[in-house]
Amino acid sequence: MMEAITRPLNWDAVLGWFHVLNDLSLLYVIIPFFFVELIRYAYLKRLSFDVIADSAANVITFVCFVAIEYALGILFATKLYFWIYANFSLPHLSLNWVTIVTCVLLADLMYYWDHRMMHRVGVGWATHTVHHSSPHFNMSVAYRFGPLDAVFPLLFSVPIVMLGYHPILVLLSEVLVQQFQAILHTEAIRKLPRPVEFVFNTPSHHRVHHGSNRQYWDKNYAGMLIIWDRMFGTFEPEVELVEYGIEQPINSNNPVKVFLHGLQRLVSKIVQTRGMTNKLRVLVKPPS
Repeated sequence: MMEAITRPLNWDAVLGWFHVLNDLSLLYVIIPFFFVELIRYAYLKRLSFDVIADSAANVITFVCFVAIEYALGILFATKLYFWIYANFSLPHLSLNWVTIVTCVLLADLMYYWDHRMMHRVGVGWATHTVHHSSPHFNMSVAYRFGPLDAVFPLLFSVPIVMLGYHPILVLLSEVLVQQFQAILHTEAIRKLPRPVEFVFNTPSHHRVHHGSNRQYWDKNYAGMLIIWDRMFGTFEPEVELVEYGIEQPINSNNPVKVFLHGLQRLVSKIVQTRGMTNKLRVLVKPPS
């Protein structure tokens, strides 16, 4: 058994598995399920122009995010990872089932802290608020990104590379954590069996995270495993009906406003705040 899980794996095979799990999931899970949700909206008489326009804005923000992420990855992130891997990492780990599983777990843990930081630091919330600003909750919201959402994960990915994990494996693991959450953005799935709800992030847990209800603020940061929230004191079960959106709604489906409203509000807050020290505090203190 130990030999099987520690035997070196072929990179081409591993890249193929991640391609199916990460890239192709858009075709065999996300898009089909989104159309199921549209049918559900129509059945419940909730399908409206606002839902369609909101979904379109979500897709446009995703295209903008991907453009920024690819530019960042090509110009900086990948080179940074490989430089650290070559100069500042522990002995390089071989590619096997143990390193793949532990890398995904570490990526999931780091996602929790990255996500928590983006809620509790002003400049982080300025970009992440885009994801929370939709008053709806469906698959398209999973792809509603802010302009700096690809930047902050770098702070939490670098330590994994320093442990000796191959940079490409780290990047693939991060994408897997993100893709796992896409199917969590739905109201069609209510509660799953108790053991699943206890260990994994589920649609119920993630609905709480998107709630504008006061008791749901800053809860359930998990990516794949909800056990991080249970361990670090940020877990909240879904009890009261969730109201989606943010405290100050943007009331717009204009993709430009959706994509940039967080940064615009941050700049306005800095301009209106008196004193240089207080202006700097706006960037690092919680948004409230």
